[in-house]
Amino acid sequence: MIICYNNFIMNKNYIPLYRKYRPQAIEQIVGQGHIKKALANAIQMDRISHAYLFTGPRGTGKTSTARIFAKSLNCQNGPTIAPCNECENCKNITNSIPIDVIEIDAASNRSVNDADEIIQKVALAPVQSRYKIYIIDEVHMLTNQAFNALLKTLEEPPKNVIFILATTEVHKVLDTIKSRCQRFDFKRITTDDIAKHLRYISDKEEINITDDALAYIAQNSAGGMRDSIALLDQLSVLNSTEEAISVDDINRLLGRLSFDSLTSLFNAIASSNQNEALNVLNDIYNQGNEPSQILSNLLEYLRNTLILKSVENASVGGIVQLNDEQIKILSGCLKNLETHQLVSLIDKCAAYIKELKLTSNPKLWLDVAILDMSNLVQNTTLEELQKRISMLESGDAPRPINISAYNTPPSPVMKQEIKKPVREEKTVTLNQSTSPVASVEPLREKIISQNATEEEVLNQPVPMSKPAPANGLKTLWVSLLENISSSPSRSILKQQAVPVKITQEEVVIAVKSPNWLKQYAPDGSKHHLVVEAANSLFSGGVKKVIVRAPEAGDDAIRAEQQSSGEDEAPAPAPKKIVPEKVQEPEINKEDVQDVVNAFTEEKTTNKSQMGVKHPDSAYHSDMVNNVMDLFEGKFID
Repeated sequence: MIICYNNFIMNKNYIPLYRKYRPQAIEQIVGQGHIKKALANAIQMDRISHAYLFTGPRGTGKTSTARIFAKSLNCQNGPTIAPCNECENCKNITNSIPIDVIEIDAASNRSVNDADEIIQKVALAPVQSRYKIYIIDEVHMLTNQAFNALLKTLEEPPKNVIFILATTEVHKVLDTIKSRCQRFDFKRITTDDIAKHLRYISDKEEINITDDALAYIAQNSAGGMRDSIALLDQLSVLNSTEEAISVDDINRLLGRLSFDSLTSLFNAIASSNQNEALNVLNDIYNQGNEPSQILSNLLEYLRNTLILKSVENASVGGIVQLNDEQIKILSGCLKNLETHQLVSLIDKCAAYIKELKLTSNPKLWLDVAILDMSNLVQNTTLEELQKRISMLESGDAPRPINISAYNTPPSPVMKQEIKKPVREEKTVTLNQSTSPVASVEPLREKIISQNATEEEVLNQPVPMSKPAPANGLKTLWVSLLENISSSPSRSILKQQAVPVKITQEEVVIAVKSPNWLKQYAPDGSKHHLVVEAANSLFSGGVKKVIVRAPEAGDDAIRAEQQSSGEDEAPAPAPKKIVPEKVQEPEINKEDVQDVVNAFTEEKTTNKSQMGVKHPDSAYHSDMVNNVMDLFEGKFID
């Protein structure tokens, strides 16, 4: 029926090509050979399941296959794999008349009430067909409540009811639903199959289009037949008997960059000609192309260049979206480029595409992107230099590093140097800013002034005091703390506890804080940690472990054990090595005592600031440790 209004002719019977050429029989389905064979065998063997799940990318034939399967089952000549398409049942299914084959869009009918309505109608017998078939499209859109409502019906539906569920996101379908269905996975249709079917439709519709253009459509459809036919339908308005529709026509219609434009831009980038690259970019931009579209097309072009550089030309026919002439042209542009340079361009292009999505000035970032990529030679040289620097700094084999889109050098990875303790004769100089003693240099100068050379003083052994006895109170206290299994408890006891007596007969510990005392007292929740540590310290175990508050006589008990430990384990006299013919300089004892007293005052000050009342409850500072290392001494009460 044709209606004319004001010299405009409108055909009301026009049907889009993707609907007009929808397959009507199993053998007409393009691709999906495994599914066609399985469904045909099920019909011929009369092994029809009560529920099917069709899943796969969009445009691969899920709904069309469901309709064909329903038509094959309800055809008056069936069940048959070749429905007649002439009987009333076949016509109703073809025209989507919901008599016994009901199609439901789950995106708009997703609630539990919609599921209850299906369950109520399932019990009704078919009107004029063998089976009542429910085709639920985009089934993953149903709510969990709707899925759960359908569980029982899907598991045991009436004898003449079949469910066909279709979805593009099968991972969103409940496992309890999938386990009740026979699952068929639709694959993406190959480029060759799509191109052949498009040629068949073009010949039927008398569309003058080149094979390269059809292949280009097939390559850009992501394996979906419906998208390919819809694009062909859109291109049909350019149909002309004089000139066939070409790839350039497709690019102009879709707003894509032509191969020649991209090749000119790539050649300018590859030769590091920034002026030429900007000129080409401005020509492309002035044609109405958006910055994001320009970089996206360039990224796809770079992908093709990387494939051509990495793979033999004979193997890339079905991989790159180029014809033989374009492959030949592009191969000639890649002779002076290396693979790592192409990878660098791809990284930069992808980074700038992300930047364009966030900026309010896309043209600015488009110019920056092209200028950055056009400096190809210098950028890739810098990246190689960064890799070499990273290798030299780490001391290992070369490793991949991330180069940002803005040539920001990566942070060097330094290999940690493991310093082994070396016992050698040395002098230790403290930090000049250290307080209260700025340095031991004045003391060293006084020693040198007593008619001794500096070399002789440096080689002179430093007076040493005897080490702490192994069974001394402090040594045992440190060992006891190391045996505490809980790190927090170990830290708390270091700060809050004072050892009073540590022997195999009895362990007495004084805790200053009342709050912590409650936890570590004999009736506290953490007392067992102290007991376990004491038993681990002495092989035979400890008879009594006491944790209490500090008392007045604790200092006397501590001093008694400390002195007895020194008597029982006297330290051996240090062996002194005196160089021959070198007179040992006389050291002013008052100067040495001044240094020790200064650090002792600092130790007392630190303890008072920490709220520690007894010297043994605080551990010496870093300055005290430096003095200890210098004189190889020990603390003496």
